[in-house]
Amino acid sequence: MIHTDTNRNTFAITTPLYYVNGLPHIGSGYTTIAADAIARFERLRGKSVLLITGTDEHGQKIQRTAQSKGLEPQEHCDKIVVEFDTLWQKLNIQYDRFSRTTSPHHEAIVKEFFGRVWERGDIYLGQQKGWYCVSCEEFKEQRELLEEKYCPIHSNMEAEWRDEQNYFFRLSKYQNQLEEFYQQQPDFIQPESRRNEVLSFVHQGLQDFSISRVNLDWGFPVPGAPQHTIYVWFDALLGYVTALLEPDSEPTLENALKKWWPINLHLIGKDILRFHAVYWPAMLMSAYLPIPDRVFGHGFLTKDGQKMGKSLGNTLDPVELVNRYGADAVRYYFLKEIEFGRDGDFNKTRFIDTVNADLAKSLGNLLNRTLGMAKKYCQARVPNIIASDIPVEHPLKFISLELGERVARAYQSLAFSEACREVLALVRASNKFIDEQAPWSLYKEGKQQAVEEVLYSILESVRLAAYLLSSVIPNISTDIYQQLGFTIDFNNQTMIETVAYDTHSIWGILPPNQKLNKPKPVFVPLEQE
Repeated sequence: MIHTDTNRNTFAITTPLYYVNGLPHIGSGYTTIAADAIARFERLRGKSVLLITGTDEHGQKIQRTAQSKGLEPQEHCDKIVVEFDTLWQKLNIQYDRFSRTTSPHHEAIVKEFFGRVWERGDIYLGQQKGWYCVSCEEFKEQRELLEEKYCPIHSNMEAEWRDEQNYFFRLSKYQNQLEEFYQQQPDFIQPESRRNEVLSFVHQGLQDFSISRVNLDWGFPVPGAPQHTIYVWFDALLGYVTALLEPDSEPTLENALKKWWPINLHLIGKDILRFHAVYWPAMLMSAYLPIPDRVFGHGFLTKDGQKMGKSLGNTLDPVELVNRYGADAVRYYFLKEIEFGRDGDFNKTRFIDTVNADLAKSLGNLLNRTLGMAKKYCQARVPNIIASDIPVEHPLKFISLELGERVARAYQSLAFSEACREVLALVRASNKFIDEQAPWSLYKEGKQQAVEEVLYSILESVRLAAYLLSSVIPNISTDIYQQLGFTIDFNNQTMIETVAYDTHSIWGILPPNQKLNKPKPVFVPLEQE
């Protein structure tokens, strides 16, 4: 019996383990940005967080891709892994574990798990006949294929007919158990549209699926049957488990699962929903292991309203994008402008207009002009105002009273765009307030107390906005906090402990008389090309 820690203040989140047949694309970046934002938010809330990403490195597609380049499969994988890690650094992704399915530790975990399922009687040898998509690494049912037997996902890839002996997993055995589980745990699959897709698929009846291949060298051999290689999904999904091992611990399921399991959240693209929401929980049921809390399948990305693809020549290079515009701009656009869970579009003009309007004009300009006035009217210090003396009906304080709670709920439900809109409403109200109150006129009239109250309320609202957006735009939020006189760096996980969400998400904590630093632009406006 494997024991897991049920009394824990931990949060484990995963991106998919990305397939290394090619360079990372913007879709991979999108999922990972979202995962990083949630991980940062949970750290602010005081959770011990484990953000897992990594690469799925076995399978026929990898083998063929490597051969086409004159490389050994491992050599090809090593090259692509470097590219993923480089992109994560550029996007300011603070992952805790990078799981590679070619690691020796992973092989030990896969073999132990295979043995548990085998002993349960859920693996058997059978004949596999059907249409196989190499790109999906999956057999397709006849009803799923397009005309001329093309894959519905890889529409330029013709499925191959296979007739071979494989080992199978008894998925059909878990039909009723899965349906009961979905009813008992209605939040397991999100959003609702993805849940409905899975329920419909399962309701049609589940078929046992192949978990091995023959005539394939690139993968782990089936224990006791080395002519068979373990199928990529039965291997890859366990990469989430391998990632939980402490670096110096023996690679056993017991050691992997005792602290962080079950995973709190799997973030995936909707194209791999079936594997995570049907195959994976059934495999875990077979092995008598707890099932993760939640699987969230987000939508696809388009560019200028069109599906992206090499054949169309309209791919969006994430490395080029972040090199040109910076990590915070890219992170902000994809999380604010696209409702997470739905399909979304990238348009360069809209991208530049959005980040300029929100980050430069609304947020950055508000900070800059207010710091300038604080220098002129308050000797470059936070005005000597006690926040509790400002009445509740003050327009900015009133907006902010439950803002931290609303934003927290939005982050927890992965409604990033809603979180950003809530915060931007405070920023826009602050810009309106400073124009209406005109502290420069109040100063000329000798109303110093009124000036200080206006400037304090604006500076505190900017601080609160920066804090609540720090999971999305950590660099800009750090600049804002430091210009307000704090020493906080939102990219420093040790420092995060000093800015707990319970305290800093509340309006009114900016210390009176704190020395302010010299204003400088936190986001330089981008130019349309």
